[in-house]
Amino acid sequence: MKEKQAPMKFAVTSKGDETSNILTQKIKTYLLDFDLQYDEDAPDLVISVGGDGTLLYAFHRYCRRLDKTAFVGVHTGHLGFYADWVPEEIEKLVIAIAKTPYQVVEYPLLEVIIRYINGERETKYLALNECTVKSVSGTLVIDVEIRGDLFETFRGDGLCISTPTGSTAYNKALGGAILHPSLEAIQVTEMASINNRVFRTIGSPLVLPAHHTCMLKPVNNVDFQITIDHLSLLHKDVKSIQCRVADEKIRFARFRPFPFWKRVRDSFIAD
Repeated sequence: MKEKQAPMKFAVTSKGDETSNILTQKIKTYLLDFDLQYDEDAPDLVISVGGDGTLLYAFHRYCRRLDKTAFVGVHTGHLGFYADWVPEEIEKLVIAIAKTPYQVVEYPLLEVIIRYINGERETKYLALNECTVKSVSGTLVIDVEIRGDLFETFRGDGLCISTPTGSTAYNKALGGAILHPSLEAIQVTEMASINNRVFRTIGSPLVLPAHHTCMLKPVNNVDFQITIDHLSLLHKDVKSIQCRVADEKIRFARFRPFPFWKRVRDSFIAD
């Protein structure tokens, strides 16, 4: 006798505005009518209703179960880079979720490990978009090591380390390159570096493959403002900040083609 398959478990996260909340309730009601199971703690699928920021929040909420949870986005404002469905397509999306197996597309993430001078602890973070490093007061002065070798001593406003999907966010505003998410890489981009007769930096974004680790080591014992996507964190007594392509990946549920370069064009240059 064939064993009955357990119903798909889903959760819905909302941006919190009226439009997103109404859509969230509609999606939840429809999927429950299709006998899917609502489970905020251990969902197989997370539907994000809002914008890219909403999906970032959802990612960080479920980042400990990335191997079990896939994400799909519905955008209720401006075109979302991660959100590929619009409110008018809710019925179509619900039927697709309930009736058709979805394709899983995996994108690389950034792993950031912060170690401290006391040596007693370290903190690990995963970023979907980027990590930024700035000094709380004054110019950031930090040694940049690649694969264990000193590459440069950076002086400037800060550094941005981004994923391929995050390359279209803050990294792009800093003049970084746009990377296709099939590339397992991270990108290191400068913020207003100091370059004169005394101090010199590379002045160009660096794209590092998965087997290359970037280590940032403070030259002075100062406090750092470190962001992980939308999270802004104050860190004291920092010994090093290690950045590399994470072993974990984010999984997106695809019910139809969503070409990356079309997304880039629609987001930045289409009328």
